[in-house]
Amino acid sequence: MSIRYFTLQEANQIIIEIRPLMNDLLARRGKVVRIYKDIRPQIENTSSDFGGPVHTGLVQDFIAIETLIEQIKAYGCEIKNLEAGLIDFLAQINGRDVYLCWRYGEDEIAFFHDLNAGFQGRTPIS
Repeated sequence: MSIRYFTLQEANQIIIEIRPLMNDLLARRGKVVRIYKDIRPQIENTSSDFGGPVHTGLVQDFIAIETLIEQIKAYGCEIKNLEAGLIDFLAQINGRDVYLCWRYGEDEIAFFHDLNAGFQGRTPIS
């Protein structure tokens, strides 16, 4: 498998395309987290018979979340932190491998970081 490098323009175009997928993904994730908090005592009580519409809905949401993640990854980007909505695109700046870094809610990619630096190492693209 060959390594794909993105230009800033390519990555920003993909952001436009995956933003609706991220909207759905993060909404479903939030819903699952809220429901889990509500039903956690039932799950932890081994004598409870957990099932019914809540269970069915959760299963459907988990399947949808998995599908959305695969759709996003199919663009060639990497989901680094789902909770924070962090997505990285492999790129080269001045001959150096870096990640173009986008966080859900940002209009476009404006930062990059070294491969091992992570979000804390974000540097503005100038």
